[in-house]
This record gives sequence, C-alpha cells and structure tokens, in this order.
Amino acid sequence: MLYLVILGLMAVGFVLWREVAKLRTRVDELESASWSQAFAPATPLRRPDRPAALRTPAVVIEQDPAQVEQVEQVEQVEQAGPLEAEPPVAPVPDAPVEPTFADIPDVGDHEPRPRIGFEELFGRRLPIWAGGVTLAVAGFLIVKYSIDSGLLSPLVRMILGLLFGSALIVAAEAALRGDLVVRDPRVRQSLAGAGIATLYATILVAANIYQLIGPLTAFAGMAVVTAGAVGLSLRFGAPSAILGLVGGVAAPTLVGTGEPNVPLLASYLALTVGGLCAVSRQQRWAWLGAGALIGGFGWGIVLLLGGAMDAGSTISLGILIVLLGIAFPLVLLADRGSILRLAAGLVGCAQMAALVAIGDFTPLHWGLFGLISVAVIWLSQREPALRQLPSAGLAVALLLTGAWSAPGQVMLGIVLAAIAVIYGGAALARLWRSEGSLDEAIAIAAIALAVVIVPMLHFYRIDGTDDRAFAWLAVLGAAIAGVSAALGWRAATPTNDWRFALLVATASALLVTAATLALPVWAVAPTSALIASALLLFARRAVDPRLALCAWGFAGATLALLLAGVTWPEQYRAIGDPAPASLALAFRWLVPAAMAALFARVAEWNDRGSVAEPFAVLLAYVAVAQVLPPALLPLVPALLLVALALKVRPSPLPALFSSWILVLLWAADPLQRWLGEAIRSLTGVPFLLSDVPYLTDVAPRFAIPALAIAIAVRSARLPIRARNVAIGSTILLATIAAHSLFKHLLAIDSLPRFEALGYAERTLWQAQLAALALLAWQWRARTATIALAAASLAHFAWFSLIIHNPLWTAQAAGAWIVLAYGIAFGLLWSTQRAGLLPSLDRARDRARMLLIPLFGLSLLRLAFSGPILSLAPIGPTEDILRSLLG
Repeated sequence: MLYLVILGLMAVGFVLWREVAKLRTRVDELESASWSQAFAPATPLRRPDRPAALRTPAVVIEQDPAQVEQVEQVEQVEQAGPLEAEPPVAPVPDAPVEPTFADIPDVGDHEPRPRIGFEELFGRRLPIWAGGVTLAVAGFLIVKYSIDSGLLSPLVRMILGLLFGSALIVAAEAALRGDLVVRDPRVRQSLAGAGIATLYATILVAANIYQLIGPLTAFAGMAVVTAGAVGLSLRFGAPSAILGLVGGVAAPTLVGTGEPNVPLLASYLALTVGGLCAVSRQQRWAWLGAGALIGGFGWGIVLLLGGAMDAGSTISLGILIVLLGIAFPLVLLADRGSILRLAAGLVGCAQMAALVAIGDFTPLHWGLFGLISVAVIWLSQREPALRQLPSAGLAVALLLTGAWSAPGQVMLGIVLAAIAVIYGGAALARLWRSEGSLDEAIAIAAIALAVVIVPMLHFYRIDGTDDRAFAWLAVLGAAIAGVSAALGWRAATPTNDWRFALLVATASALLVTAATLALPVWAVAPTSALIASALLLFARRAVDPRLALCAWGFAGATLALLLAGVTWPEQYRAIGDPAPASLALAFRWLVPAAMAALFARVAEWNDRGSVAEPFAVLLAYVAVAQVLPPALLPLVPALLLVALALKVRPSPLPALFSSWILVLLWAADPLQRWLGEAIRSLTGVPFLLSDVPYLTDVAPRFAIPALAIAIAVRSARLPIRARNVAIGSTILLATIAAHSLFKHLLAIDSLPRFEALGYAERTLWQAQLAALALLAWQWRARTATIALAAASLAHFAWFSLIIHNPLWTAQAAGAWIVLAYGIAFGLLWSTQRAGLLPSLDRARDRARMLLIPLFGLSLLRLAFSGPILSLAPIGPTEDILRSLLG
C-alpha cells in the first residue's frame, strides 16, 4: 500500500510540474523582447533572442529564480520609459553548454537582491525542498516498512532500495536536461540528494542487518556511492551537497539496528567525510567541510560512549579520528581553513585521549595516540598558522599520563620516552631556528618536569625508600632542559626572549629537586644557594635580566628552604641558649649568607643589592651562632658593624641597620630591666646593685656595642637622621654601661647601705657627669657639653635636693654635701661664663640664690647633727643660727 501511495504522489507531482512548465514557457515568450537587455551587461550566460521554434533543446541554460525576478524588475523600468542604449546581444555558442550552479554570477554582488515575498517562499521554494526531503525520508521508510511488515525478502528489499535511489538520481539528471520542462534547479538538486541518501541507507542495511554483503563489498559500494555523491554535488550545486551531507551522516542512525560494526562504520564515515571535504575545497564551500567534520566527530563521540572495543574496532576508530583531525582538514579552503584545522586537530587530540582512557591505557591505544601525535607535529610544520597545535597535543598527553590508573613502571617509562621523542624532538628541532618561539621552550620545559613529576605522582612513597631513584629522574629532566638551553648558547641572540632563561631555570629547579630528594636536610639550602649564585654570575656575564630574575627567584627559594628546615638547636644557638655546636648547621647557614653577600655585591648593576644586604648579615650571624660560645654571641653584631663600616665602600646602610638591630636585640633584655629601675628611682625607690645588668653582660652587650656604633658613625657616611639615631643609641648604651660599672664601685645592695653610701654615690655620679662635660668642652663638643652639664645639674636637683635631700631623709651626707653643692655652683658659674645658652642666665642666678640658703642650712645641720642630718633634734643654739642665716 505504501508503495502505491508514494508512486501516486510522484505521478501527481510530475503532472503538476508539466503544467507549471507550460505556464513558464508562455511567460518566457512574452518576456523574450527584454531578456537580452536585462542580462547582457551583468552575466555571460544570456538567453538568445530567437523564435521559440528555433530553440535547441540540447542547449541547457540554467537560471536562478533570483535572476528571473531581476528580469521582472527590469521590465517594470522599461514600461516607465525606453532605455537610452541597448547593448549588443552576444551570440549563442553552437556547442551545448551545461553551466553549473557555481558558474552563475551572483547578481547581489552588484545590485541589492530582491526581497522574497510570502507567495515566492511558500508557493515556490518551500514545496520543492519539502518534496526533496520527503523523497529522502521515503527511501528510508520503504526499507523500514518492508522490514517491519515482512512483505518482501531481504534481497528484494535491497534491490528495490537501490532501484529507488538510482531512479531519483536519474530523475535529477532528467530534470537537468529537460530544462524547458523543469526549469527550477532546486528540483534536480532535491532528487539527487534524496537518491544519494537512499543508496547509502540501502548498502548499510544490506551489510549490517541482513549480512547480504560482506564488509569489503559494502566498503566498495559506499565508495561508489560516495564518488557518485561527489560528482552529483559538482553537477547540481550546493543544495545537493547539503542533502548528501545530511543523508550520508544520518544514514547509520536511521537504518542501523543492533550492535554497529565499528570498522565498517568507520570506513563509511571516512569515505563520506573525505568526499565532502574534497568537494568543499573544489567548490570553496568551507561550510560543507566543517559540517562533515562535525558529523564525523559526532559519530566519534557516539562510538566512544559505547565503551571498550576490541582491537579491530579500536584501530579503525583511531584511524578515523586521525583522518578527521589531521588528514581531512588539509583539503579545506585556504582562506578559512586555518581555524578549522586548528579546531579539528584539538578535537581529534581530545577524542584520541578519550579513546586511550576508555581502552584502559593499553599499548594499542597509546600507539594510536602516538600516531595522531606524529600527525599533529607534521601538520604544525606544514601550516604556520597551526603552531599552537603541538602544545595542545603535549598537554593532552601529559594529562593522560597523570590520569593513568596503576601503570607499570616500564610501560610508563616507554610512554614518557615516546612523548619526549615526538613532541620534545620536534620542539628542539625548531627551538633555536628563526621560526622558534617560546612555545617550543615551554614544551621542552614541560617534558623535563614531567619526567620526574609523573613517576612521583604514581610511585612516590612518603617513607622515602625510592628518593634516590626519583632524584636521578630529576637529574635526567635537568639534563634535558640544560642541553636544550646549551644548544642555543651559540645562537645569534640566545637571550632576546624568555626561551633561554626558561630552560635554564627549569634545569636549575630540577637540580634543586634532586638535591631535596637525595641529600641531607642541612645540604638542601646550600645547594639551592650555590645554584642561585651561579645563575646570578651567569646572568651578569650574559647581560640577561631574565636570568637575573631567575637568580633572585632561586635566592627566595633558598630562604624558604632554609627556614622550612630550621631545628630547635639552631634556634637555641641563635638566641644564646646552650645547645650542641654543629659544623653542618653552620655550613647550612653560611652558604646562603655568602649567597646573599654575593647578591648584595654583584647585583648592584640592577639596583637590587640593598635587598640582599640585611639577609647577608642575619644569615652570617646565625651561621656563626652555630659554633660560637653563647657568651660571645653579643659581640658578633658589633664586630659585623665595625667591619661593614670600615671595609665596605660605599657604606651599606641596610647592612649597618640590620647589625644595629642585632646589637639592640642583644641589649634588649638588660636594657628594659635597667630602664624600669631607672624610672622607679625617679619616684624615690633606691636603685640597688641587684637591679643593674650583670657585670659579665656590661662589656659584650653595652660597652663594646656602644663603641662599635660610635666607630660606624664616625667612619660610615650616614644620612643625618640615621646618624642622630645612632648617636642616641650610642649614648644610651654607653650610659648604661658606665652606670652599671659605677654601681659596682660602692656595691649598694641593701637599704642600710643605701642610707650610708647613697649620697656619696650620687655625688660621685654627679661629679662624673660634670667631668665628662668639661672633657666635651675641651673637645669643642658644644652640644655634648650642654647635655652632660644639664644631666649633672638635673641629677643633683632631683635626687640630692628633692627626693633624697639629707635635710629630711635618712642619708649619711657628711662632707659630700660640700662637694655636691660645689659641683653645682661650679657648673652654673662655668656655663654662664662660657656663654652656653645665654638666655638661661637669669635662671642660673635664681638657681644660685636658691642653692645658697639650702647649702647654709645643710652645713649648719651637719655641724650640730653629724653625718645624718635628719637624725638629731634641732637645739636652741642651732635654731638661733638658722634664724640668723635666714
């Protein structure tokens, strides 16, 4: 029944076409007078101005409906008025001419295309295309219906399918040759496309469902149909190619049942996509090739989602992916082919990687991946626009090795070696040539890193039993990167970009990794320091700022490794606590210190030396602390300060600052205790001997550092602010040292001794400050003279006159009163006479007027009471004398 309906529809359609053809013939006769005028200037394909009876049917001139519409517009213009000049009509050639769809010039390139109206779209265009699609679907449904109903035998079904497809193609050819009957080119295009799709479906059903023909026969049949499709698309134009593309790609889905024959399907897809790509190149239809590749890759995804396959299916699918990703894109158009080739190559690499993963990473799958890798390298060398494609392939390969579940050591080594040979060899061959770029250096660096990272990802154990084996792998990776860099040293401009620096940095990083895996902890940081130093010297010789940046990066890594491996003995030794001395630990810190000193010295040419100077001082101090007795450690910063000030020119301010910080840190603990007691003494609390720094700490923590800072101030060229701060710290440390030594002179360690010797101690301290002021005056140090004299007077005024005045506190003053007041009077008189601060002369006079009665009262009380003035009561005689004194 279905056959009868379809045949009836075909008969009705044929009758309608004949009627339409008659109407078109009549319209052409009416339009013949203006035909040549409309098309002579615009196109070489002209309809001859002959009587209808003389027209030869063998001459087939194909017209586009848009051109016919253009004729109608020209006729409307002619009705408005005659043309000024009629161009000559070209004679029609005697030989038959069969122009193709591509030969007709596009009128829209010169004039705007006419708009398609509703009647044109739904009355003429859509029905024709709908008929073509209906015929294509009918071809599939005929076969399916016969299968479902069981009416005919399989052989008869296949023969009918072939006859139906062939009949459609014959009808298309008849429509082409009978242009007077079927003038619209879409009719023959639809018929040809439907016939091609029907033939594809018939052959696949015969091979996959009924097994009427073997794989080779089916392969030959599809080859014939594909060749026919290519020829028909060239003959009937782009719409036939579209229908062939849709039908050819969709045929396995429409008629295929059961488990697909992967080799056969892959062969079919290869022929279909290849033929379509060839047509796209010849006709310059890039969209056709792109659509064919998309369809092929879509089938690849479907087959990959089907799961694991046998060896034959795997090989066939792998070859198909190579063809889709590499071979077929080469036949695309040159103007748009670069993007399509790059996209196809990337998708091909991704699908091949999926095939390897689905196949459980067997040697067969890795071999297929190697095949597409070789093809990728070849394609990138052939097409300069595809230079980025090997980078993507290498990234996919390395990701696959990382995702490999439970690989064997030997197999993993073989795969990594193959990746290195394929991708690394190609990159190395092009690296130092004129066309070489950073991409090749990145590829080689990635391979060198993968040599150690991928095996460690799969086989590394925390217990460290295989550390030395991985260390040798790191050395191998360093050799790969290092040799690649060395080959470029002879190049004309090896340092004009990051290639050389990247490879050298990679080799250095792998050497540090090898040291971390194979050497003791104390030797890792020194190794990194040596590599950083070598990079810095090499960068200076090569005048390459990129290598210098790499050297600074490794210097930072050295500090990180150094701090990451710090042990408790190192910390204890650094702060002066007892811990076992160790030459290994000293070496661990000394080599990085030498590295920092080298950076501070050598790297001045790029203005980064000041950054390394503080680190050099700090690391050298910690290195010395590992072997020096703790009691002598406070002297190390002072000695470093003097050495830097005297030996290094120009003066390294950051290094001096770090040494000064170390000096203050060593003095911090006794300094804060001394300052605390000094503040308490201002309130009247006695400053006893037990509150001052230990005598063993005075010299290394105060006296010698103060002297070192003074030498640095005098020798180094310091900024004014830094100089003033250094002078202030020198005075502070020297004062504490002198006061601590002075407190040991009378050794006042209790309150009774403070009552007996406190006034004498204060007077001696006052005299000492006055003597220093006199000495400073002799040295013409005006500021120091004023400061010391003011300190002596202030000490006397606050402690001897206010807080601990023997007139009202228990203090054994004795004859010390005369000395204390005498020093005060002498300082007031001498500073006024010397002209120091003349604005304070009236204040000095008032101070003397105040000191005179206090001094008289103290002497009067001393005569009647003895050494302790506040002990005995005041008698009548003393009271009368006090009145007289007042």
